[in-house]
Amino acid sequence: MLVLSRKDDESVIIGENIIVKVISIERGSVKLGFDAPSDCLILREELKIAIENENKKATIKADSNALKELQSKIKIKSDK
Repeated sequence: MLVLSRKDDESVIIGENIIVKVISIERGSVKLGFDAPSDCLILREELKIAIENENKKATIKADSNALKELQSKIKIKSDK
């Protein structure tokens, strides 16, 4: 991990076309501005984690529902 110190109004350039600029530093909080191409997805980490968790829940529920549907359509023969 690269760790940099920046002051108000200073920037960091990532690759050829992404600029991260320090907008302000107030009461222990840093406000950042991002200048990036519109096809570049920028998310807060906690939002990305929340989306991943919801996707996992949806997959589990969908798999469970699909399995129940298949079980209802298939008659399993038992050896009695």
